[in-house]
Amino acid sequence: MVEYIGYFLIAIVGLYVIVKVFSWPIKILFKLIINAVLGVVLLVIVNLIGSYFGFSIGINAITALIAGFLGIPGVIFLIIFKLFF
Repeated sequence: MVEYIGYFLIAIVGLYVIVKVFSWPIKILFKLIINAVLGVVLLVIVNLIGSYFGFSIGINAITALIAGFLGIPGVIFLIIFKLFF
């Protein structure tokens, strides 16, 4: 009977470790998806507001990746890059 309790505790700890290992990439993926959506929405907003001032940032694969991975700082970087170059 004592052996079964030991096996049960080992199984619970093992299950906990497995769940923690597999939940970590899901959290990172969820964070990247939120950054990507926020980045693209900000690019569209910048283009809508910038159209009144003759300013626009082309939405292509590179700008979408920068805005997607970096989020708000990525969009700010694209704006500054467009202004100076």
